Amino acid sequence: MTKGQKEAKICEVITQFEAEYMGRGPKRINAKIMDDVIFVRQWGFLTLAEESLAETNDGTELIKKVRSRLFEKVNIRFRNAINEVIDSNIISIHSDVSTITGEKIIVVTFDENIEEKFFGN
Repeated sequence: MTKGQKEAKICEVITQFEAEYMGRGPKRINAKIMDDVIFVRQWGFLTLAEESLAETNDGTELIKKVRSRLFEKVNIRFRNAINEVIDSNIISIHSDVSTITGEKIIVVTFDENIEEKFFGN
């Protein structure tokens, strides 16, 4: 697979993961492999109820807390989904949600330079 094909496959598995375990997949998603990191950016992943709830400060805090806990709860499944595409040891996964822009960022770090390993860059 080319780098672009791997990035597209990562988007596909994450979209499927989000739909199955988080309740809704993103409307748009982009993944970039750089050195030992995968950066994933999602747009339009909030449900209509969450969008309504995000109109208040308490609601925003609640959405961030719930989404974070849900993601932690299924962390092993997320790791497995990523490892289907990138067979390498994951060191850590970081995630944050913006209820203002409707974006979610996920950063996955590996114990080796996966860009060089798979694509020779």
